[in-house]
Amino acid sequence: MKDRTDRTDGADRADRPGKAEPAAVPAAGSDTLQRAVLVSVDIGAYDAEVSLAELSELARTAGAEVLATVSQKRQGYDRATLIGSGRLEEIKEFAEANEANLLIFDHELSASQIRNIADKVGEGVAVIDRTMLILDIFAKRAHTHEGRLQVELAQLRYRLPRLAGQGKALSRLGGGIGTRGPGETKLESDRRHIRRRIEALEAQLAKLENHRKHLRARRKKDEVTTVAIVGYTNVGKSTLLNTLTDAGVLAEDMLFATLDPTARALALPDGRQVMLIDTVGLVRRLPHQLVRAFHSTLEEAALADLLLVLCDISSPDAEEQIAVTKDVMRELGVTDTPMLTVLNQSDKTEYLAAAEELHGDVLISAKTGQGLEALLAKIAEALPPTHTEMTLLLPYRESGLLAEIRGTGKILSEAYEEDGTRVTALVDHRIRHKAEPYRVRK
Repeated sequence: MKDRTDRTDGADRADRPGKAEPAAVPAAGSDTLQRAVLVSVDIGAYDAEVSLAELSELARTAGAEVLATVSQKRQGYDRATLIGSGRLEEIKEFAEANEANLLIFDHELSASQIRNIADKVGEGVAVIDRTMLILDIFAKRAHTHEGRLQVELAQLRYRLPRLAGQGKALSRLGGGIGTRGPGETKLESDRRHIRRRIEALEAQLAKLENHRKHLRARRKKDEVTTVAIVGYTNVGKSTLLNTLTDAGVLAEDMLFATLDPTARALALPDGRQVMLIDTVGLVRRLPHQLVRAFHSTLEEAALADLLLVLCDISSPDAEEQIAVTKDVMRELGVTDTPMLTVLNQSDKTEYLAAAEELHGDVLISAKTGQGLEALLAKIAEALPPTHTEMTLLLPYRESGLLAEIRGTGKILSEAYEEDGTRVTALVDHRIRHKAEPYRVRK
């Protein structure tokens, strides 16, 4: 499908809707076909074109067919409808002509703006914004109990001040994108009921967070080293986890394929074992409600000993992907944790020249395994040392100590002599005091 680019005088310059192809994809959870028009107002605050392209991918991920995109340059947002009245009238005419039933704005809308836009475009067209769209995708993808609670809490917090503007618009939609999760009945309930539900969700999540804190405290007590994979959505984090650990995590070419963190043991070349954690993907202008709701999940990354900042070198926005990831980590208070910038998709050789400008620490292909040995070596090098190489002559009566060294470290060489077992091993610092009496001085 093609969009026609028209130009108007002054600040107005837009990609106006063009002729749309027939839709073929129904929205999950609704009999209403989701045929969307995407709307952006460019006031120069960020790269509107790139953000609109991402919004298009988000809409398709949610199950909508994108009929057209509309972008308007303005000095500032229209307080009533965000976009100019003339352009909004064109959108209405296009929606009627092409049976569009969903407008998705690439900006957060207030309750009054939702109501005003819905009144302008008329019956049968629902109005949602970027945050509502992302929350909808999260509602669809969350599989664990905690994930569902976090999504519902984020949705309710976001929609509570917008109920006045959404009631009429959502009733037109009749379910579909923007309404998954807590559901229409909750959104149309009185504010007191929703606030009670928010309090209940917060209490449940607090209990789960306490459990998570206990697990983290146990890891710290056991001196478990954690390495978290962080990065933009759909850059290959789950694929990397699967390739390194055979984790079996869902890895698909779609945004937000993974929401719930997964941790797996990973053996490093120096004999150490670390916990490798896959985390939720990030996007530009990540809604504040999601950062807040998923704080406990993102803390898995915030409290890690090392962060692998993964990016896709085949993306034209690879540099911004890295910047977005580091910005969100800073927002979570991560300032001193070491980071390795890992450039993925080295198998796509046509992008290797572009990768050189990103100044990454290691170039890999999570899909083929290329460069993973170098990545493991970099991880071992970046982490604080936990083992010391020692040559020991262990009396045969110390078979228990030998087994402990073998279980917590790595045997590099082993020979049986008259006085005992001579081993060269990487000895865990926690049991080094036990091994020290048997150390062979060179």
